[in-house]
Amino acid sequence: MKRRDFLRGAATAGIGLAGAAAFGELAGQSTPKPPQRKGKNVADLKLAPMDRVRVAIIGVGARGSGHVSQLCALEGVEVKAICDLYQDWADRSAAVVVKAGQPAPTLYVGDPYGYKKMLDRKDIDAVFICTPWQWHTPMALEAMRKGKHAFIEVPAALTIEECWALVDTAEETQRHCMMMENVNYGREELMVLNMVRKGALGELLHGEASYIHDLRGQMHEEERGTGSWRTLEYMSHDGNLYPTHGLGPVAQYMNINRGDRFDYMSSMSCNSRVRSIYAKEHFPAGHKWRKRAFVCGDINTSIIRSVKGKTIMVQWDEQLPRPYTRHNMIQGTKGVWAGFPGRLVIEDKFKDKEGKVRGTESWLQGGDLNAVYEEFDHPLYKSEGELAVKMGGHGGMDFLMLWRIIYCLRNGEPMDQDVYDAAAWSAVTPLSIESVANRGKSVNFPDFTRGGWKTTAPLAIFDPKAK
Repeated sequence: MKRRDFLRGAATAGIGLAGAAAFGELAGQSTPKPPQRKGKNVADLKLAPMDRVRVAIIGVGARGSGHVSQLCALEGVEVKAICDLYQDWADRSAAVVVKAGQPAPTLYVGDPYGYKKMLDRKDIDAVFICTPWQWHTPMALEAMRKGKHAFIEVPAALTIEECWALVDTAEETQRHCMMMENVNYGREELMVLNMVRKGALGELLHGEASYIHDLRGQMHEEERGTGSWRTLEYMSHDGNLYPTHGLGPVAQYMNINRGDRFDYMSSMSCNSRVRSIYAKEHFPAGHKWRKRAFVCGDINTSIIRSVKGKTIMVQWDEQLPRPYTRHNMIQGTKGVWAGFPGRLVIEDKFKDKEGKVRGTESWLQGGDLNAVYEEFDHPLYKSEGELAVKMGGHGGMDFLMLWRIIYCLRNGEPMDQDVYDAAAWSAVTPLSIESVANRGKSVNFPDFTRGGWKTTAPLAIFDPKAK
């Protein structure tokens, strides 16, 4: 199936889809009246433990194929089915399953709606959705309505309407709906979470989160692959199109949706320049990447304020010539951690080589951080980090995320990220687009928890050895 036919099908696939213009109409979406709850709150949702977890994967390209390999390495997982548009990609992942000693999974290939037939099966417990953005919400809704848990690549939703649809459906069906924000399982991010839980930085006041990643090279994926559909988004919308990698960890540090929540946000973008320059330098006259203008600002900066007065700066830039960073900065009354490279200041805690207490005018960094990791490394990383690094996936964070998902399903434990996180973190995109279009005017975050944030406990520090 050609890509244009796939996107044409997406336009009618379900709620919120609009083909290449995936984010849809946004005016007035920031302050709608919350829909009335039809189900029950799913924060800390506990369900019956599963002896085995039977999974299906939709989309086995760059992300999905990696998940297949790592899921096959986890005890108690059976890969039952794979759905993709391309036969060679489906065959490649099916071979991985067979090599791992499992029966060949059933393949659903070529039909953009083949996932619907796959989800009719009774021998699937959980679905991993690794498709282009505009398919995430429709596929997750279908999965939950058919009794499956939905695990979605980022972002989980593209509009406020889609965010509410995920929340409502998870509450009605009492199914897990988790956006797979893998960065929350990086060693640094886990360590900082443990550090702030122990109060080392004091009361948290401000964070900085980003996704700065030069992805212009994806434009050469013209017919299939991430660039074939993602490039179109830069031609259609101006805002923060990919906020969650930096934001997810900072939101967990700050107990967002678990004692606090996002309140409002203001967003601005600079001019759009670099992708047009890249297209002219790397593609011939008349090429499709040169026929339309790129409208998304080369860098977007948003400021979020929480109900309890914390602030977060969120930046996004997937085109400027600049080294990769997620910032990962968290500031408290006693000190600050900043990433890329990792640096730390904690008032009155560390001593210099002469034995004097270090002041706050210089960073603790480099090899001096070894003692910090020794003190604050997360128990999950201490237990499974060596295996995670060996298994790979963004330095092991992908494997740790999947390990934890399967652990929670098999032990009847709540997920570390729930549908309210998926909605709140994803909502930054449509709200930023709305704010940018209105000269940075602040826009309100819906309370996707409907007040549940006031009583939901902060995410605990999970220790595998304590179980």
